Amino acid sequence: MVMPQKCLFCCFVLMVLWFGKSSGAEETEIEVYELKRGNFSVKLTNFGATVLSLILPDKKGKLDDVVLGFETIDGYKNDSTYFGALVGRVANRIRGAKFTLNGIQYKLVANEGNNMLHGGPKGFSEVIWKVKSYKPDSHVTFTYHSFDGEEGFPGDLDVSVTYMLIETNKLGIKMEAKALNKATPVNLASHTYWNLGGHNSGDIFSHHLQLLASKITPVDSQLIPTGQIVSVEGTPYDFRQPRPIGSRFNELADGYDINYVVDSVGGNKHLKKVAVVQESKSGRRMELWSNAPGVQFYTSNTLGSVKGKDGFIYYNYAALCLETQGFPDSVNHPNFPSQIVNPGDTYNHVMVYRFTAN
Repeated sequence: MVMPQKCLFCCFVLMVLWFGKSSGAEETEIEVYELKRGNFSVKLTNFGATVLSLILPDKKGKLDDVVLGFETIDGYKNDSTYFGALVGRVANRIRGAKFTLNGIQYKLVANEGNNMLHGGPKGFSEVIWKVKSYKPDSHVTFTYHSFDGEEGFPGDLDVSVTYMLIETNKLGIKMEAKALNKATPVNLASHTYWNLGGHNSGDIFSHHLQLLASKITPVDSQLIPTGQIVSVEGTPYDFRQPRPIGSRFNELADGYDINYVVDSVGGNKHLKKVAVVQESKSGRRMELWSNAPGVQFYTSNTLGSVKGKDGFIYYNYAALCLETQGFPDSVNHPNFPSQIVNPGDTYNHVMVYRFTAN
């Protein structure tokens, strides 16, 4: 008897979780890993260092997966949405797919018109990462060596990302990159699509959002920053006080897709509080903390109709992304915080999600 593809995939996942991985293992195959404590669990794959699911209870104890994604790994291989992926070497857009560094102009591989998006057609979201360490009740660490000239970027770069469970219902993501021999831009981001009502619960218009950011970097028609930094006051981009995401949607051409400048207050010496998202029906609440200077708020404006988990169709605005990051196209804007990593230096980017329900 031929097993359905879904069953084969489930068996594959169970086999990986059963045998586990020992610290120091190096992987060349695509596999699935689960982190679990109590009724809080996260599944990941070393293809693109991708978040596949995050399951947690609502205020009544009902478990739901709050991350959009695909039924099989093949879905992620053929994906243009970056569902759950770790994007880089440089997240977001680079105008003209080029920049000049130390007097040398570097021409990159364009994949959105004449521009580069999320590291190019074979960015970090499209490669198989090695697995350095895995403990099911603690963490998984993926590593990748990006070679000199990959997608046009200068220098060899050693990259790692660790997904870790922290205390109760907290997920931490630690991204590091070491430039080995040339100065290079580095801007990694987690491109997870969130719907706190459940991945199959429809649009996110009723989610309440607070962004601790009083400025944005405006963009042109190609969604690339103009170089300005302006206040959100009096605009539909103002989420300094919590309000429904859909409350001023009619004032926008096509949803939110903009970089916010995270305020320097409201955190500790290591991390700043970036955002709070609340979904009233489930009672779920997500806090996001990070050390990054910016956060891209995106309301999944271009999903169209994507067939996702359990055959559910994801339409536009089915999820929100909060991608902490360096400012987009910073390599071409000297007034933006630099994302250049010099040989011997280490890029460090931390995100912490705290989930509650009441």
